[in-house]
Amino acid sequence: MKDLFSLLSARHRPRLLVRAARIGAQEYRRSVHLPRLLGYGGLPSPAPALMRLMDIEDEINDLRRDGDAGYSLARHLDVLIAMVGEAHLLAADRPAPVSVWPT
Repeated sequence: MKDLFSLLSARHRPRLLVRAARIGAQEYRRSVHLPRLLGYGGLPSPAPALMRLMDIEDEINDLRRDGDAGYSLARHLDVLIAMVGEAHLLAADRPAPVSVWPT
């Protein structure tokens, strides 16, 4: 099974969307943004939140690719910003790799 970072890197989205999401993620605050996207209640930790956001984004991206009239660029960007923000939080919690070779 792939880890979350491998799943994220395997995604291919338009460069402009990704660039906008990275810029927007600089102002990401999970206590404000995440409840709006996932529903109100207790906030999940970054890994489960990222999994749910990826599922939501897959559905939105399918609408985009199909040219569906229900596609919302603003919602897609909100979800991508949250995904980038949660990935940053997850990476910050990840321990630094330890070298097994003496230096």
